[in-house]
Amino acid sequence: MRLKNVLIAVKDIERSRKFYHDLFGLVPVLESDGNMILTEGLVLQEKEIWKAALGKEIIPRSNSCELYFEERDLDGFVKKLEEQYPDTIYAGKTEENSWGRKSVRFYDPDGNLIEVGTPA
Repeated sequence: MRLKNVLIAVKDIERSRKFYHDLFGLVPVLESDGNMILTEGLVLQEKEIWKAALGKEIIPRSNSCELYFEERDLDGFVKKLEEQYPDTIYAGKTEENSWGRKSVRFYDPDGNLIEVGTPA
């Protein structure tokens, strides 16, 4: 068995497609009825479809999981994030741990938590 995809619920699938393309270079590989599979296995699903399937409310910024990306030039990434998405809500400021790894946490437009860190 292997993990195939990670699905996140989004309010506006086109806005989310643009966000994940602009910042991470992900592109659609399959689109169907409110679902979009992006490269790297990230699946965007319209919030109302996910809500109907679960029969439960979707809770933005629940902090129960995160998408993790690595980037060597973290300062450059943060600059790009701030220029392209100035209304971004951060879950914490850029940090550097004791062995020199830097990271930043923020939310996508739908409140899904993202961490971008330098490679270990």
